Amino acid sequence: MSLKSEAASFLSQKRIAVVGVSRSGGTGSGILTALRKRGYTTIPVNPQATEIDGEPCYHTLQEIPGGVDAAVVVTRPEAVDAVVDDCIAAGVGHVWMHENAFFGAGASSVSDAAATKGRAAGLNVIAGGCPLMFGEGADFGHRCMRWLLERTGKLP
Repeated sequence: MSLKSEAASFLSQKRIAVVGVSRSGGTGSGILTALRKRGYTTIPVNPQATEIDGEPCYHTLQEIPGGVDAAVVVTRPEAVDAVVDDCIAAGVGHVWMHENAFFGAGASSVSDAAATKGRAAGLNVIAGGCPLMFGEGADFGHRCMRWLLERTGKLP
């Protein structure tokens, strides 16, 4: 399956958790807000928070009432294995491990081992890139980023 079709499958889900969203802004908060503006129901997940921007925040995917269809992961790579385990236990079928290829180490949530584990369990796993680069509502900056990453071979 191509990245474009995998991204379309991921973005066809309507309830998306953002795992690792911070109370102080950053990438996770940006993704949470942007997906919400596109019409998705977004749910923050952070084991250290009970509220993000005035909304309930859950410690695990399994705690989310009604569950979610997909999860964007914006944690450190060493934490992704536990997130994939949580996705499997919670029945989340789609996982996007966020990576900002322009900022190098420290800007990636990709874990090859966790991606392999998730795929072996039947999850649709995208390891790299950003969901905001795809679908209707992709802003100019993210479209440019996708174009450049495609040209340089840095898209997953």
